[in-house]
Amino acid sequence: MPGARVTGAEGAQRKSGVSEGLVGYAGVTQREEEADDEGEDDLRDGDVPFFVNRGGLPVDEATWERMWRHVSRIHPEGDVIGRKIRGATDLPKIPTPSVPTFQPSTTLPDRLEAIQRYIRDLQYNHTGTQFFEIKKSRPLTALMDIAKEMVREALPIKCLEAVILGIYLTNSMPGVERFPLSFKTQFSGNCFRHIVLGVHCGGRFGALGISRRGNLMYKPLVFRTLSDLVQEFEGAYRGYWHSLKKVKIGQYVSHDPHSVEQIEWKHSILDVDRLTHEEFRKELERHTRDMRLKIGKAAPPSPTKERKRDVGSPQRSQSSPHRRNSRGERR
Repeated sequence: MPGARVTGAEGAQRKSGVSEGLVGYAGVTQREEEADDEGEDDLRDGDVPFFVNRGGLPVDEATWERMWRHVSRIHPEGDVIGRKIRGATDLPKIPTPSVPTFQPSTTLPDRLEAIQRYIRDLQYNHTGTQFFEIKKSRPLTALMDIAKEMVREALPIKCLEAVILGIYLTNSMPGVERFPLSFKTQFSGNCFRHIVLGVHCGGRFGALGISRRGNLMYKPLVFRTLSDLVQEFEGAYRGYWHSLKKVKIGQYVSHDPHSVEQIEWKHSILDVDRLTHEEFRKELERHTRDMRLKIGKAAPPSPTKERKRDVGSPQRSQSSPHRRNSRGERR
């Protein structure tokens, strides 16, 4: 598997042991619109469906066997590479990447670059099984719990997991706004989907993420407009003979890790084939204005804030309006 840790599954097995629990997506064949409605855009690696770990970690023996079968199907050496690795007793220890820490003087662009290095060091997941289940409809606080587990387990990840991890690692950077940015492309009759975390800071745009292609993930904070950023990705896709079909852009994500709001994954859905270049640019400008407006709106309170507000006598708070009314009637 070019560019992959072939021993990634083996390393996870050594870390997590063998235990219960996972149900796969065998033979995912939903139509595109069904997948979009369910928010499960990332259940296909190109035109090849993959499994999703729904039972948490550690995983069971059947799951490891399924992953090794996937290795034998896609690796040039087939079953040989699996037997060679599984029968070895002197496999090197897989290093665990360290979460970046920053000095107060570290600039935001440097922080984003360090976070991208950490995401890249986890490596892209070629096992055929996504280790962490990401349900897009879950509240932000639940997704942040999954991100903490990603850090703890340090397993290879796919692009949707990288977006959640990027949000988690940038929550403490209030000057950096984050938003999901996903692409649908076509090559040789097959549709491919990819998602990155768009970032906006100091009047410039960039992106964090992971991909098998080096120019389809990280983009530094150098793009003056959202349109410039999207065109950069489109140019990268053209280099692989992919034609861009759709772009989906979400809203800015809250910095409150305890927020119960959901991520708005696709506030704008742009059909590239139906828009002229100028119309496409104007739609991206409109979305940029919408995102700026989102900053000024109050987010739903976190559970912690709700509990603080509820402290006190419920009866007194209910009777207060009645007392104010009675004074008004006397006056």
